Amino acid sequence: MNIETRKVEKSRVKEVDFDHLSFGETFSDHMFQMDYADGAWSTPRIVPFGKIEILPSLTTLHYGQSVFEGLKAFRAKDGGINIFRPDKHVERMKHSCERLCIPKVDTETFMGGIDALVKLDEKWIPRQRGSSLYIRPLIFATEDYIGVRVSETYSLIIMTGPVAAYYKEGFNPVKLMTSGDYVRAVRGGLGEAKTAANYAASLRPGEVAKRKGYAQVIWLDGVEGKWIDEVGTMNICFVKDGALVTPPLEGTILPGVTRDSVLQLARHWGIKVEERRISIDEVVSSIKDGSMTEVFGTGTAAVISPVGEIFHKGETLRINDFKTGPLAQRLYDEITGIQYGEKKDLFGWVHRP
Repeated sequence: MNIETRKVEKSRVKEVDFDHLSFGETFSDHMFQMDYADGAWSTPRIVPFGKIEILPSLTTLHYGQSVFEGLKAFRAKDGGINIFRPDKHVERMKHSCERLCIPKVDTETFMGGIDALVKLDEKWIPRQRGSSLYIRPLIFATEDYIGVRVSETYSLIIMTGPVAAYYKEGFNPVKLMTSGDYVRAVRGGLGEAKTAANYAASLRPGEVAKRKGYAQVIWLDGVEGKWIDEVGTMNICFVKDGALVTPPLEGTILPGVTRDSVLQLARHWGIKVEERRISIDEVVSSIKDGSMTEVFGTGTAAVISPVGEIFHKGETLRINDFKTGPLAQRLYDEITGIQYGEKKDLFGWVHRP
């Protein structure tokens, strides 16, 4: 694939303290760009990471016609580069584009752009175990028009940056609280698309939760307020009576790539998997009677995030004595082992640029 490339005069990589990374605050030297107009995407290009010029009438700023993805590249044990399941992320982004009336980017171009960008900024991939290079593709409407309609022009940007663990707790149990009166999504809405509006809806309840000492919100369904959907930035799983239970993909939750990886691994290991509706009442009663032994979140940023405590309607529920459960640990070790090239990739999840 022909990509016009303009490199930085001097890399900033030596200015980065890779031993003290945060999440989402440091960005690599370059970014991939491609524009859509007159019914076609333009020639792709890689340019120095930097500011983009927009007008205040940019339609995305007013009506939120944008989608994005998040995936990671890892420094493998043998020194190579492992990108984890990029094909699955591209597939999901195409689905998000369809829901938001955004023209799709073909898989070859998308993958080629990611590969070229990661290889060009290879020195930005951390070598520390637990750190990685985060890859953020973004497509947004660029028409300068104030009016509710589908834009005719778009821009695709792919940026990267070295990151450490998403949660300050690292791979340790977090505390969650249910969403209360707040609603995130309903069937037929935007819940299954990775778009800005989904995350805007979560900001206020997320801040309320943090002020009360909780890491995230567990979203309950927007109709009855009783069925578990997902967590603020993760899908959620429960271990009950030895089975792995997780809410089904029925249009209100994001089809997580890590979620899919977890379900494939569990089935491969002979663990019973149930994709079904599970109510907060069932969660509460199952924790109390001891039949629910683990709760954990799944997502690209944190991989596996054990849950040690849930707060619901004035009641605090402690899970597994606030300790990481055996299945959460096993899944975390297996997935990260594959990502860093320490374990055999049985499912072909790793892509090498």
